[in-house]
Amino acid sequence: MSKIVLASGNAGKLREFSKLFSKFNCELIPQKELQISDVDETGLSFVENAIIKARHAAQVSGLPALADDSGIEVDALNGAPGIYSARFSGLQASDADNNHKLLEELQGLKEKQRTARYQCVLVFMRHAKDPVPIIAQGSWEGIILEETRGEGGFGYDPLFWVPSHNCASAELDKEVKNKISHRAIASLALEAELKKAGY
Repeated sequence: MSKIVLASGNAGKLREFSKLFSKFNCELIPQKELQISDVDETGLSFVENAIIKARHAAQVSGLPALADDSGIEVDALNGAPGIYSARFSGLQASDADNNHKLLEELQGLKEKQRTARYQCVLVFMRHAKDPVPIIAQGSWEGIILEETRGEGGFGYDPLFWVPSHNCASAELDKEVKNKISHRAIASLALEAELKKAGY
């Protein structure tokens, strides 16, 4: 298992996951490098979408594949935006558009009604027909602010208050975020599962 295809073109994710897989002496190749296009995310859960992405990348490349699906779920919105986090305010939505829509949806709600969490599901498939993909999950609890704060991160980070560090996710040092985020927690869980499976 010297090469694995990452079913994402996100440079940040590539950096984070490359660190993880360097422990297994593996090279992580973004799917764009192999001319693999994005696949339609037709699942109704983070797990389903991550499996769809990993299977597509493994099928086209003939290599093992890693995919993640992540987003934010807000309790007052019954878990929305959830799997639609990236396109909450439309297909071509920017992070700013999505943050603006989330603020509108939560207008007038007090802090205790603004609880939320980031979710990340990672799926590793040895091949496209892998009947037992390795699945790892991580969540990160927080509160949705009433206005954006900070310049770092991406997505909903300027609105995601992290009580343990008394700041917004967008105000966290990158190294700190990479240790406590939903993706960090899921990555540690995946690492443990891969070791258990003998990698």
